[in-house]
Amino acid sequence: MGNKTKGLLALVGLGALAYWKYKNSSAEEKQMVKDKFNTAKDNLNKWGNDIKDRANNVASQVQDKANEFKNKAQDTVNNVQESVN
Repeated sequence: MGNKTKGLLALVGLGALAYWKYKNSSAEEKQMVKDKFNTAKDNLNKWGNDIKDRANNVASQVQDKANEFKNKAQDTVNNVQESVN
């Protein structure tokens, strides 16, 4: 068997063990697991939103710089045309 197959079997085995342990746990333990998953989900959502905000900020900064360079280039072209005429 290849490493991928062994890894997949190990993952399936761990999943089955976790499911069995969850199924046989008390209501308090189940609630603790649910709370951990919800907290992890909230943290992932917050992290994703932070990344989106940073990406949007960088994109707007790049757009501003591009517009600035475009305006400078247009001014230079206008100055050259005026000096030629």
